[in-house]
Amino acid sequence: MSSLEEADTEETVTCLHMTFYHPCQEEKMMFRCLNFCKKEQVRADETPKFGRDSSVCRYSLVDTRVSRVQFALQFYRKLNSSEYCLEIKNLSKRTKLTVNQIELGYLNKVDLPWKCIICFGDYQVLAEVQEGESVDYFETHLHLAEAPILQERSLPSLQPVPEDGISSSIFLSQGKIPTEIDENE
Repeated sequence: MSSLEEADTEETVTCLHMTFYHPCQEEKMMFRCLNFCKKEQVRADETPKFGRDSSVCRYSLVDTRVSRVQFALQFYRKLNSSEYCLEIKNLSKRTKLTVNQIELGYLNKVDLPWKCIICFGDYQVLAEVQEGESVDYFETHLHLAEAPILQERSLPSLQPVPEDGISSSIFLSQGKIPTEIDENE
């Protein structure tokens, strides 16, 4: 038998990619305690916390406006399923946490979608779960965003604008109703 045949089967590992953004990150350096260089292994039975208190939180944010413990992640397997998931729990009594615009109050928790935006205060975090099979641990890979993850978007006008660029609302305000004509007329 070759060494390849005797080797253990390599299992894939669930990896949570988290991209962090704050509008003042360059001047305040609130992410200086986070390791953006490499993936980190987190044991499956650990509950990694994010917050200001570095003695309690695995991922520390250097900002007095962040709660001592802001939120925690829990790796688990769904009942009667082989699917592994992550849930996020808000541990801040003062700051609400939103996950894809779902507001979580203190001690509320929700399954982390495979791709979502987590917000608290001025912080924006894009979280993307890369599925794996490992039961012993998962990995985190932190990234730093240079631009806002969540952009303010103005909704486009619901009224169609014709090719000539003249809005029908002009005609309606004058009491006229626009009629469609053939280009050849």
